[in-house]
Amino acid sequence: MNFLAHIYLSGDNEQLMVGNFMADSVKGKKYLKYPTDIKNGIILHRAIDYYTDTHEIFKQSTQRLFPIYGHYSGIIVDIFYDHFLAANWKDYSSTPLKEYTLKFYEVLEKNYEILPFRVKSFLPYMVNDNWLLSYSKIEGIEKVLKGMNNRTGRKSGMHHSVNELREYYSQFENEFKMFFKELIQFSQQKIAELKNE
Repeated sequence: MNFLAHIYLSGDNEQLMVGNFMADSVKGKKYLKYPTDIKNGIILHRAIDYYTDTHEIFKQSTQRLFPIYGHYSGIIVDIFYDHFLAANWKDYSSTPLKEYTLKFYEVLEKNYEILPFRVKSFLPYMVNDNWLLSYSKIEGIEKVLKGMNNRTGRKSGMHHSVNELREYYSQFENEFKMFFKELIQFSQQKIAELKNE
């Protein structure tokens, strides 16, 4: 899953959201130095990633892309799934997406000092262009994929995958909806476990 899903799956705990959001920039056991809820957010993120990567429905989505995009297929589907969460946001939250994203950026500002350097370096671009809100449109997803393609030295051609997104839109969307329902339950269970530890 990509940024929006990780934030959403953290529930209402702001520190958990921040930890989950910044987790990719915290390597190995470095998460142990953070306060409890930030640390739990990082643990939650890693659990969500493992659950996602090994889930049959997610694999089904990636297999549709694999012949063209190879090992980049999983990254692409992560981004596609964030698109479907944003596009169907009203089914998952009573707070409008624009309001939700702006509130989250305020949370990041409050917790700025704790953010890893890598997150601080892309955060101004994320806020100015409101990446999280832009996920709701295919054009927004295409922009994200173009950026990721550039970071792979333009070898992945990931931005072309919007063609497959358009062609198989309903299949990807149905897979997302089935998968996300299960992922919400998994995440809630994991949060409860972390609270009790």
